[in-house]
Amino acid sequence: MSLYWRIFLLNAAVLVTAVLLLLGPVTVSTPVLFGEAVVLLAGLAAMLIANAALLRIGLAPLGRLTRAMSAVDLLRPGGRARVEGPAEVAELTTSFNAMLGRLEAERAGSSARALCAQEAERRRIARELHDEVGQTLTAVLLQLKHAADRAPAPLREELRQVQETTRAGLDEIRRIARRLRPGVLEELGLHSAVRALTAEFTSGSLTVRHVIGPHVPPLDEAAELVFYRVAQEALTNAARHAGASEVEVHLSGRPDGAVRLLVRDDGRGIGPAGEGAGIQGMRERALLIGADLAIGSGPRGGTDVRLDVPVATTEVSR
Repeated sequence: MSLYWRIFLLNAAVLVTAVLLLLGPVTVSTPVLFGEAVVLLAGLAAMLIANAALLRIGLAPLGRLTRAMSAVDLLRPGGRARVEGPAEVAELTTSFNAMLGRLEAERAGSSARALCAQEAERRRIARELHDEVGQTLTAVLLQLKHAADRAPAPLREELRQVQETTRAGLDEIRRIARRLRPGVLEELGLHSAVRALTAEFTSGSLTVRHVIGPHVPPLDEAAELVFYRVAQEALTNAARHAGASEVEVHLSGRPDGAVRLLVRDDGRGIGPAGEGAGIQGMRERALLIGADLAIGSGPRGGTDVRLDVPVATTEVSR
């Protein structure tokens, strides 16, 4: 029975009951007596309550579908509304689930194109920083050294300071270029890239340790890049926003052949604030390879960032 006829019959039943009451032995005086008014009001209240209850039962599947629609998050795929209720509601739910699947596929495809374009732009900027700006600053350092060697003593010290400032700027540009384009990942693989990343973030106020398991299966290039970027973003958040003093980066193989990345810090945690662009970027990257990203509180009160890559993504690529 369609939803239209269900609602029609529910209301018809209430109206028919009201008519039957009017045809019964109950009479109404003019003016209406107090007892008759009480009976009429009680009957009206009973009909309204019955109508409301019947409508609630009939429209309950639509309410559940509405709640499922409002809870949809394309960055957390896989959730679907339960198909139930009358035929029309079940068909609507099935259509919604199919639409949600198309949206998730389109979102994954558009995110893949956007992230590929972003990585290409990162490589271009890193190459220009290294080849153009880096070489220019290297030439400036050589010229400053030549000028300092020939300058009088009072000016020589100032030129030495300018040399040190220029050298520090050159080191910073190289560091930025390494973050933009993880050359160590392309040349030496994920294990070496994780070690280099932990060494890069280690400072006087932050200790970063890496723990790499003995049985980590090889991954394809896309999965390795996702691992690297998620670890990089998690370490950046721990260093800049969490106020952490210690961070551990675990890379391990799972018994089912999957690979897990765990970044655990002892900072202040995420708190009630919503997810920012960094976390959303990690979720979009995880979607590209069908990985599961979970972010929550750690055992020490900090934040745990866990990325699980399924078995189908792992392959012998080296």
